Amino acid sequence: MIEETGPVVDSANLLTDNPELYETQFPDPEHLAGRFVADLVDRYAPPAAAGWRLLDVGCGTGRDAGYLAGLGWAVTGLDISPRMLAYARQRHPGVRFVEADLRDFALPARFDVVTCLDSALLYCHGNADLTAFLDRCHAHLRPGGLLVAEMRNGAYFLGGGGAELLDGVRTRTVRWRGTPYTSHTLLWIDHAEQLLRRRRTWTWPGCPDPLVQTSAWRLLFPMELRHRLDTAGFDVLALFDTPGPRTDPPWRADAALGGGLTGDRLHLVARRRAENIPC
Repeated sequence: MIEETGPVVDSANLLTDNPELYETQFPDPEHLAGRFVADLVDRYAPPAAAGWRLLDVGCGTGRDAGYLAGLGWAVTGLDISPRMLAYARQRHPGVRFVEADLRDFALPARFDVVTCLDSALLYCHGNADLTAFLDRCHAHLRPGGLLVAEMRNGAYFLGGGGAELLDGVRTRTVRWRGTPYTSHTLLWIDHAEQLLRRRRTWTWPGCPDPLVQTSAWRLLFPMELRHRLDTAGFDVLALFDTPGPRTDPPWRADAALGGGLTGDRLHLVARRRAENIPC
């Protein structure tokens, strides 16, 4: 059991090293992300007689993996954070969890579905990283298996959208274990590297100095993503901006998929081809 008397602050990300704080900052009480995956699999895959075998890449706290395992699916969660995985194992014993990097994981199994939610794919900043991730997904999916991903939409941000997110510092306070944690977040576009960069400064009572942490996401245009998937041996079945687990209105079963791709989120369903055909 993870026992914490205060936050772990000696790493790159306060939230991923404090999973309870992460789930407080990003709650999903209605399991929108898990339902999003289940509904898309129902739409684009034939029924599975023995339940789906699913790999959740970037599983974090295991919340989505646990929900899908509760549907009778055989679920494996993969993440690079030991503390996230310790938290996930404690709360979701029906899921197998593996510590690995999304660019070079190698598991002795193939899956019917690979998921990569909450922009985890966009931590592949360089072209080689993205190629490696898609290669790993292809290798771990059975022919005809599905890749389901949810991320920020590069066309929205690089096309001049997101003014409300990019215009100055956004401040938010959440209460965890009786203590208010305040984050001051600044986002900006690095056009040369095609990245959305973030600087987040944390303060809380008893914190001697503000905790400053930086991160970034790769921004992908829809047609760029289509090309990379085709090269990696996938056929794109759906690419849409709304609805999704982080859109307004949120995901609902059987919703019409918005193909305008002008929103801030990008959702993908792709099918692994029988053979990887190089371009």
